[in-house]
Amino acid sequence: MKIFGLIYCIAFTTISHAQIHPIAFATGTDMELVKKKLKDNYLLAQSFEELKSQVDGWIGKDIDVPIPKDAAGGYTHDKHKANYILLFNSGLLYQLTGEKKYAQLVKNVLLKYSSLNPTLQNHPQATSSSPGRLFWQALNDANWLVYAGLSFDCIHDYLTLNERISIANGAFNPEVDYFTKDIKSWFDLIHNHAVWACAGVGIVGIATDNEDYVKMALYGSNKDGKAGFIAQLDGLFSPDGYYNEGPYYTRYAILPFYLLANAINNTSPSLKIFQYRHNILEKALEGALEQTNLNGAFYTYNDALKDKTFITNEIVVALDIAWQVYGYKKSYLPIAKSQGRVILNSGGVSLSEALQKEKNIPLYYPYKSVEYTDGANGDKGGVAVLRNGVAPDLTSLVFKYSSHGMAHGHFDKLNINLYDNGNEILQDYGASRFINIEQKCGGRYLPETKSYAQQSIAHNTITVDETSHYHGDEKESERNHPIKLFGSVGKGNVQVISSLDSTAYHNVVMQRSIYMINLPEINNPITVDFFRNISATSHQYDLPFNYLGTVISTNFPYTANTKSLTTLGNANGYEHLWKEAEARVSGKFNQFTFLNHKTFYTISTCTNDSASIYFTLIGANDPNFNLRNDPSYIIRTKGNNETYINVIEPHGNFNAVSEIATNAYADVNEIEKLQDDENITAVSIKIKNKTLLIIQTNKDFDKTTKHFFNKGEYHIEWNGPYYVTFDNKKIN
Repeated sequence: MKIFGLIYCIAFTTISHAQIHPIAFATGTDMELVKKKLKDNYLLAQSFEELKSQVDGWIGKDIDVPIPKDAAGGYTHDKHKANYILLFNSGLLYQLTGEKKYAQLVKNVLLKYSSLNPTLQNHPQATSSSPGRLFWQALNDANWLVYAGLSFDCIHDYLTLNERISIANGAFNPEVDYFTKDIKSWFDLIHNHAVWACAGVGIVGIATDNEDYVKMALYGSNKDGKAGFIAQLDGLFSPDGYYNEGPYYTRYAILPFYLLANAINNTSPSLKIFQYRHNILEKALEGALEQTNLNGAFYTYNDALKDKTFITNEIVVALDIAWQVYGYKKSYLPIAKSQGRVILNSGGVSLSEALQKEKNIPLYYPYKSVEYTDGANGDKGGVAVLRNGVAPDLTSLVFKYSSHGMAHGHFDKLNINLYDNGNEILQDYGASRFINIEQKCGGRYLPETKSYAQQSIAHNTITVDETSHYHGDEKESERNHPIKLFGSVGKGNVQVISSLDSTAYHNVVMQRSIYMINLPEINNPITVDFFRNISATSHQYDLPFNYLGTVISTNFPYTANTKSLTTLGNANGYEHLWKEAEARVSGKFNQFTFLNHKTFYTISTCTNDSASIYFTLIGANDPNFNLRNDPSYIIRTKGNNETYINVIEPHGNFNAVSEIATNAYADVNEIEKLQDDENITAVSIKIKNKTLLIIQTNKDFDKTTKHFFNKGEYHIEWNGPYYVTFDNKKIN
């Protein structure tokens, strides 16, 4: 907001007069370029033909604009959604072909909405504080407004003045007034819903030459800069582009961010909106891409669904616009090739030409280890992705120590997730939702999202006394965040991130340090996890590993509940866990091996004392079968201070065709805590009869501070927060 005054001045000395249309999605010059390139550009032509085939089937037909009745997934919901996509596609085809039949389709449908929209009240299936009119929630109305506004801009000059006025007054004004007056607090949120709302109002403003709408879109309903698009660019992203609600919702919000920025850039290039906050939109897109699996699926922390990948329309549009405004980036080519289509603007032309020209485009995005801060000022924790190897043989470990993530956040401080060779190994459940399947709660988030998926036990982090972080209080969680202690990401054979949270529980401090280490003679990187829990009073600590795979073996006996099942607990997600097997272990070294997509994984754990271990399965107290039946391995201890040392080790291979299992046994065979107190945690790990030694400080994390460790055979001094050796040789 530091340059708010400058932005305001520039924007509205340039938008205060009527524009030459089209201009919101693309200019006339853009359209001429697309037409010129269609003949000799295969991907561009294919994208055009796909669009044309979708629209041509509706030419000459009476398109239904029904009175809203159904929730998500029902006929009226799906029809209005299909209509706004049809409107935009048909408007674009009019610009590219000049054929009036496409403009006539858009006009006819918009005139129908001009008659319908002024009659609408809150949707009959609305359940939230921001109900929609055409749809059950205002968010979907905002989607409609974005695409309908773009279609109007495409046929602007085809319409008579009276038709423009009729559509603006009937189809658009009721929606804009509803957003900016009736539910203005929703419109003025710093949230993905409001990004869509601002994009809709801004695009309609540009399409209809309504300066007031554009001002509200940029600066909020009061036009004072406390809300609106600029405030959202300031408030929703950290300085390095991390989006507060996580990568799944970056994917959803990136489309209105890019569409409105593109429209503003077309009308007011001197504003340099794409350069705002040091290219924050470019950083946001690349941050989203970095937070995907090899199959393109976005990491599923917070309310996320596992099926969304970067081939989705939102990323297609953002990638092509980014290519247009930020220029050639080789890293984008594998994504664009996977998408198999481009949008019909100058960015799509340029990107498709690059795809046609470039030889040997890699199969995968060039993933690297990354670390993102969270919060508008980068001071609310963060997320790190530690990576090792090259795709497809890539291991990615996600460590989430961020803020809550607004209404879509989960109670998962210091959570980890593991991906290996493109497979999900230690999962985040994500959200419980069957989007737009009407039979499942009208396509909305299911109750189990709150009762299980958001609870701490659904994540690979500590739950204390069977109570979720912040006792499940979203507002309290939103006010707090972990702090990073030290780290080294993307460098050498030892990558590490350490973070501390003292707010999730009133009287427990949690400190977690995650090491990804490359060792000589070991084929796969190992993860070493120090999880310290410090309290003045006794507690029950549960550390789950929500693994995906088949149980192979343990080094401890357990009792399986083969005839009847009980739940692990009664609330906070525990009521959804069937207790399939349990063990009481007195040894301090416990191992569990499972098989996932031909690779074996062993979790080796050292605790302070005896522990209980549970094998659980999701699905209890779920009469509507809303939850997936996924397993979990839970280690439980009781006491004041408890430090878990975990080693997660990929190893071996199982070939079902040849019926051969190789290296099916773990290489880790002993873990010993040498010291664990407020100053130092030191651990010795035996791997193939060699010793991996890790020492970390728990107080002073300055890189220049000298530390000493003297115990038994070890007499070590070093600088910095950690020290690692293997076979008595220091590794970095």
